[in-house]
Amino acid sequence: MKLYTYDPAPNPARLKMFLAYKGITIDTQHIDMTRLEQHSAAFLAACPNATVPTLVLEDGTRLTEVIAIVHYLEGLHPERPLLGETPLERAMILNWNHRLFQSVFMAAADAFRNAHPAFKDRALPGIRPVTQLPELAERGRSRLIYGFEEMNAELSDRAFVAGSHFSFADIDLLALIHFADWAARTQPDASLKHLAAWTARAEQALNS
Repeated sequence: MKLYTYDPAPNPARLKMFLAYKGITIDTQHIDMTRLEQHSAAFLAACPNATVPTLVLEDGTRLTEVIAIVHYLEGLHPERPLLGETPLERAMILNWNHRLFQSVFMAAADAFRNAHPAFKDRALPGIRPVTQLPELAERGRSRLIYGFEEMNAELSDRAFVAGSHFSFADIDLLALIHFADWAARTQPDASLKHLAAWTARAEQALNS
């Protein structure tokens, strides 16, 4: 199999943390998005929708969504599980993966892609032109602030996002907080003590 990725981007960052935690090594080609290599003919042949990460399997099957890639790889490498071991754990982690994507991640993406000059006519990923809307950038920053406050409340009574164990849901939130910082210039307020305490726990677990 072969992985096409670009580590600084938020979705590849999620996958990079997953791979590092589980000790998985894959043949990898980095696609420099700052040079628009995702729109090159060579990459479009591997991934017609021009997004990273993309995992191409030995039979040519393409997996282009992080959640699908990590589920596939966890099935091959079940050690140090990040996607749950019981039906309830798996459901809770998947629930939080989608909830975080719809709230914090999309808010940060709106704030970034609708304001940065480099994304003129590329406000959404893919190959079709999409006009930037400055109003969405401002709304994205507001949604981020609310999302951080909401996560602070959620983390007031448990150690990790989806329960008592570190999981891919925690990786998602770590990646999204980092993305919000550099892309939307938005960080969790210092008053959000539960979120700050979780961040320290999650980073320690990730690097253990």
